[in-house]
Amino acid sequence: MPASSIRIVLVGTSHPGNIGAAARAMKNMGLEELVLVRPKAFPHSEATARASGADDVLARARVVDSVAEAIQGCGFIAATTSRARDQNFRVLDVRDAAERIVSEAQRAPAAVLFGAERTGLTNEELEPAHVLVRIPTSPNTAYCSLNVAMAVQIVAYELLRAQGAGVVAPSSTVPLATPEEMARLYEHLQQVMDEVGFRDRTQSGTHLMARIRRFLQRAELDQNEVNILRGFLTAIQNRRRPAGNHSDRSNPP
Repeated sequence: MPASSIRIVLVGTSHPGNIGAAARAMKNMGLEELVLVRPKAFPHSEATARASGADDVLARARVVDSVAEAIQGCGFIAATTSRARDQNFRVLDVRDAAERIVSEAQRAPAAVLFGAERTGLTNEELEPAHVLVRIPTSPNTAYCSLNVAMAVQIVAYELLRAQGAGVVAPSSTVPLATPEEMARLYEHLQQVMDEVGFRDRTQSGTHLMARIRRFLQRAELDQNEVNILRGFLTAIQNRRRPAGNHSDRSNPP
């Protein structure tokens, strides 16, 4: 499996030294692809100093404006978190998550997201993730958040360990749907829900689409399955519209 099959994504990193330390951790463990989402300062001399021999990783690093850009073209997405999240997310221990990432990276590029030092990843930034990754800390401490570079080091080590353990590829060779394909599915689904008058009936009336996104992300749809669902949605639209009225029809998959 090429090192470029696993993408490390740092979101909103405020300290350039952490970028350099993360690059060094990647280099130590054989990872090459680093993507930075809205870093506060990069390039920066402190990042170069902390990289300490991983200058090539920094030189190849891409800077983008959004998580969507950072994970473009990926299949499996994992996101690190130190905070307790609700039950709608699947949460894996870092060792189990590493095995899944290595396995999935054998059929399509995979990405691991790391949040900003003070705030971590927002709920919006977590949306494309299939799983959340937790790094265990002592139950005797109330402070369970790791420095972002330390978190990258631990995840990178577990990824290297999983590769050495001979993790097998998924049984299906069909790649998981990319974030772009999932976004088009959600847009199509929202359009059909609006057309048939399906609304959020909860008191706040704001959580329905988020819940749908989360259970579909947990389902880990492949590209064929997304095409089936979009074909079904298009069939619903065609049955509801008068013959010859195709002005607002979604593009078929």
